[in-house]
Amino acid sequence: MPATRIHLVRHGEVHNPSGVLYGRLPHFHLSERGHEMAALAAKTLKDSGVKVGAIYTSPLVRTQESAAHIEKLFGVDAKTDERLIEPRNVFEGRKLSTRTLATRPHLFYHLRNPYSPSWGESYRSILARMVEAISELAAKTDGGDLVIVTHQLPIWVTHRHVAGETLAHNPQKRRCALSSITTFELSNEGLIEAGYLDPASSLEAVDKGAV
Repeated sequence: MPATRIHLVRHGEVHNPSGVLYGRLPHFHLSERGHEMAALAAKTLKDSGVKVGAIYTSPLVRTQESAAHIEKLFGVDAKTDERLIEPRNVFEGRKLSTRTLATRPHLFYHLRNPYSPSWGESYRSILARMVEAISELAAKTDGGDLVIVTHQLPIWVTHRHVAGETLAHNPQKRRCALSSITTFELSNEGLIEAGYLDPASSLEAVDKGAV
């Protein structure tokens, strides 16, 4: 029987001492605290009585390392799906600050349309691949819930779509903390948001690399 509950889990804190926007750049691993956070997310799923039928991650190492804690606790091997990846972003590898923009004024061009957004993959594109992935992966999942370990923006645009809100938003006001769990139910009417948990809030993580 296909999965009817889907848990979108964000990865834990990343080791990012330079504070750059890491985006799709490789080799950004979880910090020590990030592993603690991921373990708390896995424990929260377990304590909530979730039965995991399948785990999927984005191709980036920070989601795979986060998923490893869920794999260990539930005895289910994670698989990778390219559609779950972080969006493209022209600011990858940079610190996006007033000083950066002042010394590289050409970067202002990429901020011309925040409603699209003009600095990377469109919100519509992110949503389309997420909805497609959720539908297909849920249909393939048998014997439990579907757990997807992914990134902040893919989770947030999915939330806004399900809530009937416009995809354009203020990035500083996203309710999608590191190692948070956003749960949806899949019915004949489509996705319905069923809950949000922030199991690692007490660890006061540093989140400098989200786009």
